[in-house]
Amino acid sequence: MFKGMILGFAGAILLCGSVGYVAVESGMIPANADAKPGAIEEWVAGTALQATLQTQAPPGPNPIALSDAHLTQGLKLYAQNCVVCHGSAKGAAATSWIAKGEYPAPPQLATDGVEDDPEGWTFWKIKHGIRLTGMPSWKAALSDDQIWSLALFLKHMDKLPPAVEAEWQGVSPAK
Repeated sequence: MFKGMILGFAGAILLCGSVGYVAVESGMIPANADAKPGAIEEWVAGTALQATLQTQAPPGPNPIALSDAHLTQGLKLYAQNCVVCHGSAKGAAATSWIAKGEYPAPPQLATDGVEDDPEGWTFWKIKHGIRLTGMPSWKAALSDDQIWSLALFLKHMDKLPPAVEAEWQGVSPAK
């Protein structure tokens, strides 16, 4: 009985693996950037990212103090490096052609914001990037302080002081 159960389990695993292999090799699983992801792909990517953030993102508060100067620094870094994919204060209404062609589509942060995320999660995503997306690792281009400034701006982008808000409203992605 036990031997039959083990053989049945092994057979089921072998069958599933074979079907998956044939699906990949035959081109049934799309590799194009304009195809909708399957449920399994979305689950694996989302679950892996959540688990990684929970175990590897820095805990605790942002070491960069909340100030107009630091928010402005984060905004300038965002305008220089992020706006082309993640959009401006105008949100989805002003999505760049680059963002429209990416797969998966990058969140337009003015409307799909990260204000509720722990800043350590945002720091980790910027520093390390996210596999199988267009999100690159910025650790070779930006210092940790710059990345924390970006995380600070993103955390507060929905409630900026007037001077920073005015500058934010003037940012626009290249079309």
